[in-house]
Amino acid sequence: MKPLLKQTHIDFMKWRNVAMGISLVLVVSAIASIAIRGLNFGIDFTGGTLIELGYGQPVKLDEIRETLSQSGFERTTVQHFGTSHDVLVRLAPEAGRNNVELSDSVVKTLRVKAPGVEVRRIEFVGPQVGEELREDGGLAMVYALIGILVYVTLRFEYRFSFGSVIALVHDVIITVGFFSLTRIEFDLPVLAAVLAVIGYSLNDTIVVYDRIRENFRKMRKVDTVGVVNTSINQTLSRTLVTSLTTLLVLIALFLIGGSVIHSFALALIVGVIVGTYSSIYVASSSILVLGVSKKDLLPIQRDSAETERRP
Repeated sequence: MKPLLKQTHIDFMKWRNVAMGISLVLVVSAIASIAIRGLNFGIDFTGGTLIELGYGQPVKLDEIRETLSQSGFERTTVQHFGTSHDVLVRLAPEAGRNNVELSDSVVKTLRVKAPGVEVRRIEFVGPQVGEELREDGGLAMVYALIGILVYVTLRFEYRFSFGSVIALVHDVIITVGFFSLTRIEFDLPVLAAVLAVIGYSLNDTIVVYDRIRENFRKMRKVDTVGVVNTSINQTLSRTLVTSLTTLLVLIALFLIGGSVIHSFALALIVGVIVGTYSSIYVASSSILVLGVSKKDLLPIQRDSAETERRP
């Protein structure tokens, strides 16, 4: 079977210093934005009120959002819950108003246009629960990175593991920084997308690393930079096809998937783009900076008469 793309001979490592400079600017900007502006946490993390409503006929979410917005309820999330008759409204806490008063006001506002709306459930999420979710989400990312560090060390060489973790941290910081800069709501689906980005980016990096290891053992007369360049070119077809097909699905979800998964799809789009870039430049450049060479990956030969007779 012929490859979808012809073998390329691009000198990627020629531009590695420029790429590392761009990455450094993006990472520093993202960290600065997170530190100064913070994240626009959703109700899942900040706490708030959840109201489940039942309508007698299908209802459009945009009309509900407009009604709530005109009544002063700005920080709300509205989505269908099961069918087009069922609606879930999430409200962020407001200073000077308790949860009971807030939920009653929302229900009264919606009943002006739909008198028969049925209140099926009202739940209150305290700020303590939101704080626990933030901590658990952060710990999940830390544990994932530690597990990756151990896995890549056992499979390759310890400097490869540091290179892969550097690339993953790079991807996570830039993705999270994007949400900080744009002030798009950061909720549990976005956190799940960030964790998915770690897995996607690692998979791409492992493919490149595996080819680098093979070529170190095959290409004895080529220097380290040449081996890395050849390996990236050999896996470029697979990388681009995988990334483009994934992006097509994510863009479709972003455009027509509805507001429920809008932020989730956007986080994955940013993560896939950044992860594809990092597997080519950040992960590969990192092992060059860390000084990986042929002698680190070539099998150890024993000094024996049989070995001496081999060509």
